[in-house]
Order: sequence, then structure tokens, then C-alpha cells
Amino acid sequence: MEQAISQDNEVRLIDLFVDAIKLTDHGFEMEYTDNGRPAYHPSDLLKLFIYGYLNRIRSSRGLEKECKRNIELMWLMRGLVPDHNTIANFRKENPKAIRKIFHGTVSLAKNFDLIGAKLLAGDSNKLRAQNSKKNNFNPAKIERHITYIDIKLEEYNQLLAAQDKDIDQIKRAEIEQKMAKHLIQKNRYQSFQKILDETGETQISTSDPESRQLITRNNITEVAYNIQTTVDAEHCLAVDYKVTNQNDSKAMGNMVRRAKAILGTSSFTLLYDKGYHTGTEFDYAHKQGVEVMVAIPEVASHAPDIAFDVANFRYDKLKDNYVCPAGETLTTNGIWYFVSS
Repeated sequence: MEQAISQDNEVRLIDLFVDAIKLTDHGFEMEYTDNGRPAYHPSDLLKLFIYGYLNRIRSSRGLEKECKRNIELMWLMRGLVPDHNTIANFRKENPKAIRKIFHGTVSLAKNFDLIGAKLLAGDSNKLRAQNSKKNNFNPAKIERHITYIDIKLEEYNQLLAAQDKDIDQIKRAEIEQKMAKHLIQKNRYQSFQKILDETGETQISTSDPESRQLITRNNITEVAYNIQTTVDAEHCLAVDYKVTNQNDSKAMGNMVRRAKAILGTSSFTLLYDKGYHTGTEFDYAHKQGVEVMVAIPEVASHAPDIAFDVANFRYDKLKDNYVCPAGETLTTNGIWYFVSS
């Protein structure tokens, strides 16, 4: 088996990299009880995890299967075949430690001059959560459910009052049972609203609590997570990632700050698509001293005369005013206008 694995095979690099790491410094748990079968060493599971990442094998069951038939993994794991539950638990219990390992790979790449730190690009990827739209609630949706229940309860009360003498006991019991179910649901929705009021959140997901309903493309929404990623242009290596539950419009500033901290410099340009075109994020990036280039979104609606679209108005920074395409300076009438989001 040793002869079957070439000297430049990636598994040898994985083996050397993990063996060179002091796992306790990265937060991996090293103490285990003596009950039951001996535990797998975190270094073995980490090697398996990294191999799966490099070869796009993310399924725990898939990694378990590969340990039994993949000669590269047989060599790397020294014949060990962890159960898929063991692999899944390792990934679940060590997210911060694994993130530190990722940052360690970035530092290693910097040490070998594999990261140019001159031009970077950022983007996101939506991953569906284990939470259906049915089990995701916002204040408007909660209010609709409560209003519907109140209407049904009123209908049942009127039915009982109108047929108070004529209605039989079986029919009355059925109606009262339906009313009791509606009241339970109403209390449930009211508890959701209370949580939103106390936390300041705009949504609540009951199956996958940290997930949120996000726009995935056009006007299509999914209950999902949004993975922000920053990639260096020199060798297309990822230098940072962050799992969020917000849309792209508020993500650029934080990712710019993180890239600056990781690279140790602000003398780079970061590229983003039009989804990140937000004024507050531009301001934040400017304060970080980082140059960003963001695609300009298409105009959602045009003026009666296209020449007078918003994009054609010029801002005079010295005078702090806007000049229209006709050369006239815009003045205020002193009235504030608020647009609801």
C-alpha cells in the first residue's frame, strides 16, 4: 500500500499537515472516558474530514464507505473505518476548531507566497436549511394565522349560540374540540410573537432555529443559510468564509474587515456583484481603508424621461448637493419623506 501511494499524492500532504498541528491549541477535545470502545483520535478524523473536503465528499456515510474501498483513505486512516455517526459528531462538535484549522491553511499558503493579497473576490452561496417555509414565521404571517383563528372561533361561538337548544351533545363536543385545538394554535403563535418581540428578530424557524427565509434568485425565497466566501485571485484559494442567515446587502463590510485582519493589510481590491451594492457597506469598507469594486444594480424603474434617471444625477461633494442632468441644482422643500421598507 505504501508503494501504491505516490510521493506527491495529496494524502501525504494531509498527513504531514495534521501531524504538525498541536490540536489542543485549536480547541479539539483530547480527553475521553475509558468506558466502551477506545475513541478515535481527533487527528485521524480531521485527516478524513480534510480529505473529504478536497474531494467533495461531504456525506458522513460517503466518507465511511470510502474508508472501506478507497486505497488513499486506507493509507491515510491506517485501515481505520469510523462509523458515520462518529464522523458526523466530530464535525458537529468541533466547528470552531475546524474553522481555526482552515485559518491555519491560509497562514500556510501565505507562508509559501500562494496568496497574492492584491485582488480578491467575494460572493455567497445559499444552502437550504432543514426547515420548511411552513415552519418559518414572521410578524405578518403570525398575525394572519391569529386573525384566521379568531374568525373561526367567532364562527363556532355564533353556531353554538344560535343552536343552543337544538344542537345535540355529540355535535357540541365536536365544535368544542375544534375550538380547543384553535386555542392551542393561537397560544403557540402568540408565543412566537413574544419571542420575536423579546429578541428583536424578524423571523423564527421552529425546526432549524438559526435559519431564515432568504431570497435565493429573482423573487424566489427559501429557508436557508447564506455562506459568504472570499477568494484570492492569485491561485483562486479561499481565504475566508462565514455562515450567515442574512442576505448579501449587509454582508460586504464585515467580510472586508475579516479579509483585512486575515491578510494583515488593507492594500487590496475586493470585487463583489450587484447584490452587495449598499451605501452603508461602502462607507464601512471606506473606513477600513480597503478599495472595493461592486457592480451597479440595474435601475428598477425609469423616469418619464430616461435622461433624468437617478443614475444621471451628479453629487457635488464640496457643495454637498446634487445637480440634475439639465445642470440645475436640487433644492429641498424642507419636508422629510419616509419610505417604508
